[in-house]
Amino acid sequence: GYGKSYTHLDDVRRRLDSVKDLAWLVKWIEADPRFDETRVCVMGRSYGGYMVLAALAFYPELWRCGVEAVGIANLETFLRNTSVWRRKLREAEYGSLEKDLDFLRKASPLNQAHRIRAPLLIQHGSNDPRVPLSESKAIVERIRAQGGTAELVVFEDEGHMIQNIQNRLKWATTLRDFLKKYL
Repeated sequence: GYGKSYTHLDDVRRRLDSVKDLAWLVKWIEADPRFDETRVCVMGRSYGGYMVLAALAFYPELWRCGVEAVGIANLETFLRNTSVWRRKLREAEYGSLEKDLDFLRKASPLNQAHRIRAPLLIQHGSNDPRVPLSESKAIVERIRAQGGTAELVVFEDEGHMIQNIQNRLKWATTLRDFLKKYL
């Protein structure tokens, strides 16, 4: 329903414009007295997980905490490590390794992880065929190495989505406890 023009507004070199939209959302929250702008958590999964990491890295002062699932931490390694058929589809949107490598590196939250201040909770399935588990492990390692708070929940029997009801319950409980602690 949004049209081609809308869906391509953040392609390749305009990728960070969509992250800026999240910062503007917080500005809107700040202006509305119904909300507490000091208690904003950014959450997302898959591409939304990239957005969480990018929001925390590029606008670190805005967020109390972040929660992401199966997100992309590094656009370069994601494109190198995802399946070949998927790389072709994603390069049209994110940029190509051959033509846009400098930009991919600039727009990758992993390369800006030193700026992340908010506690972060991540969920990933070890059998994810879309976003390799290495993406989540890398950002967690980097944040922890700088003294930050990053928790990683890995489901060994899951892929890109949590299917098992017991895993869903564990994730819901972990998420609840994290938000109670940090939000």
